[in-house]
Amino acid sequence: MQEITIALPKGKLFAPSAELLSKIGWTADGLSEKSRKLVISNDELNLKFIITKTADVPTYVEYGAADIGIIGKDVIAESGKDVYEVLDLGFGRCHLMMAVPKSRRRENLADYAHTRVVTKFPHIAEDFFASRGMQMEYIKLNGSIELGPLIGLSDSIVDIVETGTTLRENDLEEIVSIMDSTARLIVNRVSFKLKFDRINEMLNQLREVQANAAD
Repeated sequence: MQEITIALPKGKLFAPSAELLSKIGWTADGLSEKSRKLVISNDELNLKFIITKTADVPTYVEYGAADIGIIGKDVIAESGKDVYEVLDLGFGRCHLMMAVPKSRRRENLADYAHTRVVTKFPHIAEDFFASRGMQMEYIKLNGSIELGPLIGLSDSIVDIVETGTTLRENDLEEIVSIMDSTARLIVNRVSFKLKFDRINEMLNQLREVQANAAD
């Protein structure tokens, strides 16, 4: 049985990812987001799990340190990594959007051209605004993006939204939706060829789980 290494992201996607994989028997003793082990193995099934920062999952998969990864579509798009996206898992639903302080809203999107944007997703943001003929100044932050316009660092933000609660609490208003995102299963391109039978069997099992859940 060929060994399969799976990269799972810390944070909100970890629990539903581990739960989904357990439904097809792909799990291991001690598989927990809080584990101090860097690699968690199931020797019987020849599986290895690595739990890593969200942004690093596509890198592990692209370079073959992991055969498979689970990560949000937004992270895949921002990373630009060469991975094979094989299945929309449906959970972790959110969207990437632009928001501004309600008191400083402008009439048209184009009115924000040549202003500053704070974001964790500068590549996605730049592609979006460039497609609309807008030049912007991008400032990348990794912390609380909402702070940007509140302290005068930027005129707007581009960030992920699930419920919109944080926006409302900070008097920010969504201006435009940029992209929808859900968790995706990604595969290293070489692994998909060399370990096709096992990975394809896994995909079929996951699709069956999804189909049963939809019934």
